[in-house]
Amino acid sequence: MSNSSSTKILTPDEYKSKFEGKEEKALTQALDIRKFEIDLYWKRATYFWTFIAATFAGFVAIQASTSETKIDLSIIISCLGFVFSFAWFCVNRGSKFWQENWEKHVDVLEDDVTGPLYKVVLSRNQNGNCKDKAVHLITGPSKLSVSKINQIISLYVTLLWGILAFYSLPEFDCNAPVNWFYVTVIVLSFVTCGLFLILGKSYSGGYYHTAELRSSRVNPGN
Repeated sequence: MSNSSSTKILTPDEYKSKFEGKEEKALTQALDIRKFEIDLYWKRATYFWTFIAATFAGFVAIQASTSETKIDLSIIISCLGFVFSFAWFCVNRGSKFWQENWEKHVDVLEDDVTGPLYKVVLSRNQNGNCKDKAVHLITGPSKLSVSKINQIISLYVTLLWGILAFYSLPEFDCNAPVNWFYVTVIVLSFVTCGLFLILGKSYSGGYYHTAELRSSRVNPGN
């Protein structure tokens, strides 16, 4: 027997029938899980920022040192920072996917419960003189996605670590022997990042589960 099950694409009518009579509870659950996903998103960001900041501090300290292993340590630290930053970028995208999943549930379910409250966006009027528009441009709200900006930052930090890794390498010389230590560290970093993309995906096919029930009884005594 296969250890996984297939998925089915639901039509709008089938989706609605799945929650018929349970729209209010489903909407409440979707809102709660969406809030939970947002909280997790920023906790994960803090987690990765801690590691990346510590790694960057280590890289700066090594660059300022005169150790004989300066190049070796710089390459290790920069590759470590690259992997951490790329992992952060991937986690940001994964978190955004599940956050949007629950937002889409809210979009569909809210009409029959609260009306299109979540989908209706209220914003300031853009009328005014040049001074008002200039003030609005600097201090006013904007339809920018905080999570998307965070994703762009994580991508920038990833690319920056890649540049630092290249900067840390010794001067290229065709006649010099291959340093397999450097090759191994760099290749391992790229392979690890590749595994994030290949094996790190959430499986959408579903799984069969095995259920086990253990028994327990009181010793009847003598």
